[in-house]
Amino acid sequence: MSTGTTTGRYTALQEQHQKLGASFTDFGGWQMPLKYGSELAEHHAVRAAAGLFDLSHMGEVWVEGPEAAKFLDYALVGNLGAVAPGRAKYSLICNADGGIIDDLISYRRPATGKGDRYLVVPNAGNAATVAAELTARAAGFDVTVTDASAATSLVAVQGPAAQQILLKLIPAGHHRTVQELKYYAAEDVEFTFGSGAHKLLLARTGYTGEDGFEIYVPNESAAALWEALLAVGQESGLIPAGLACRDSLRLEAGMPLYGNELSLQVTPFEAGLGPVVSFKKESDFVGRSALEARKAEGPKRRLVGLRGLGRRAARSHYPVLKDGAVVGEVTSGQPSPTLGYPVALAYVDAGLAVPGTRLDADLRGKAEPFEVVELPFYKREK
Repeated sequence: MSTGTTTGRYTALQEQHQKLGASFTDFGGWQMPLKYGSELAEHHAVRAAAGLFDLSHMGEVWVEGPEAAKFLDYALVGNLGAVAPGRAKYSLICNADGGIIDDLISYRRPATGKGDRYLVVPNAGNAATVAAELTARAAGFDVTVTDASAATSLVAVQGPAAQQILLKLIPAGHHRTVQELKYYAAEDVEFTFGSGAHKLLLARTGYTGEDGFEIYVPNESAAALWEALLAVGQESGLIPAGLACRDSLRLEAGMPLYGNELSLQVTPFEAGLGPVVSFKKESDFVGRSALEARKAEGPKRRLVGLRGLGRRAARSHYPVLKDGAVVGEVTSGQPSPTLGYPVALAYVDAGLAVPGTRLDADLRGKAEPFEVVELPFYKREK
């Protein structure tokens, strides 16, 4: 992440970030808060209490119509038609060759008079690409694709104290809805802040390895919501958190990042996302034939977790070695603040992906020992 540029788009919370003293970085064409003070303090706050994130750079694409489910089953590799209203599904949008255009979450909302309705959430740098791709793939389907990204902000509260913090802004009559909201589910919930009551979409689909929530809010109400959450969350240990700790948190949780672990050059099977692809669907979907062939032949390389056996961390693009020969490449890596040792994700030759395999990372000419381990590196206690 580069912090030397001031170009790019800004979220509706830019003024709030500046007041809090955030340092900024370019991410997916957006100027986003990298950290507000200590990235380690922000990381530990999310693990022990809660962090407040601005994720407004993410995309929001609405898909609605009588054939919305049928269309998404064609456009994405997952079985979106089987998702119940109120639930969500992690999926991928692939090209005809099976390469990953983006990984995304799709929320099925209650049907309206216009038909079934889904909210598809792509990553920041791919939001426009995904919206355009969905629009193009919608030809021939009775469905409307609407890109609402520019009008929508996304605020997340992540950490073990997230629920108790949110309940302070929610009327008592809605508390049970929040308390019973399952992982990978979403509901419209009434919040009270700023000028009064606001009905907002609340989701429970985190990217940190902790319990947490995401709130979809119109841009014009985002600042008031942010300020209200900071105010009520202070006594519970809530602090604003930037992209630096979000990256270390998701790495500990073994979650892939597009542009690092996922790309057009990677298929779901290499990335360990084979179960996301639904070949049980009777209908065709974009990339199906290519993915069937890739599954049959098996991946030549696999994404693995690497635990450092020394003190030095491997970084993105560092070569992975076996007996001095290059057998892979690190995609993400850094010291784990929670675990106290270096961790990394890397693509290695498929035959070396077995947990317990000893490998080395080439740290600028010096071989540093690592061991293949099961993911995730960190798993919270329930």
